[in-house]
Amino acid sequence: MRRSRAGRRRSSAAAIAAACLLALTACADAARPPEEWFPETTGDSAGDRRHDGKPRAAGEGRTPRALPGGGKEAAAGAGRAAAPGAYRRWGLDRPLDPPPEPPASRPVHPADTGLPAVVDRVPTRDKVVFLTIDDGTEKDPELIDMAADLGLPFSMFLADSSVRGGAGEDYGYFEELRRLGNSVHGHTLTHPDLTSLPYAAQRRQICGQQRRVADRFGVRPTLFRPPYGEYDAATLKAAASCGVRAMPMWRVELKASGLEYRSGDRLRPGDIVLAHFRGPGQQGGRTMTDVVAELLREVQRQGFTVARLEDYM
Repeated sequence: MRRSRAGRRRSSAAAIAAACLLALTACADAARPPEEWFPETTGDSAGDRRHDGKPRAAGEGRTPRALPGGGKEAAAGAGRAAAPGAYRRWGLDRPLDPPPEPPASRPVHPADTGLPAVVDRVPTRDKVVFLTIDDGTEKDPELIDMAADLGLPFSMFLADSSVRGGAGEDYGYFEELRRLGNSVHGHTLTHPDLTSLPYAAQRRQICGQQRRVADRFGVRPTLFRPPYGEYDAATLKAAASCGVRAMPMWRVELKASGLEYRSGDRLRPGDIVLAHFRGPGQQGGRTMTDVVAELLREVQRQGFTVARLEDYM
């Protein structure tokens, strides 16, 4: 059915308005000083030094603001098609359904006060859920193959102490996952309960890891997850000062025994699912790909698919 002239005019006007808004936003962000995104932290923290341990020069390693989701390279990777027939390799009966087109306007955004939005479920009617993976201790190479084969999107929240594990620089594994379109965000430097720390220490933890992610991957993270899901008013204020737009929590947790719901017994549209980079020793002998495959089978059974969190917040 052909659209009416009025309908075509409304669509054109909407497209022009959206383009203008995007241009104005980009100009406004370009004018903001780097200090607004990465304020100087006080004290000598790990986030104030380079990876080789030497002090950071003023402004060194800072990157300009990037759209949530990792920039052009990540966006291109996120649209990568799954390998035909690869779903069988991972124990699925059928391929993952492609997610719907991202919403024209992200439904999750900072509060009017400027503090980050805190949600455990994205307000959407789309039959999608969002997979998030925390910490960074386990680095199972098969997860890279799985993500590539299935075109599986997920968001990573890395804690520096977990990624390094006392063995020096070890972010290369997560760079491979990022190249597939999976965005990287901060989870503090040393994974403390932030509510046990004063504001200045919380800010060092949050800004330090947000900066480390930006230095390592060249993209400023816009999301942040507090360890253990614990936060207070000081956390929100500190996160906002580090350029954080939203703090995604979770309504569903992926455990070795299966899915654990915080309420109800089924997935709902927009649910955020929490998983961890863990190995067989922490998951009853099951690998990362074992537990993720079980999640995907349940997602399919309940009539959902997996979408990119950054497209919605």
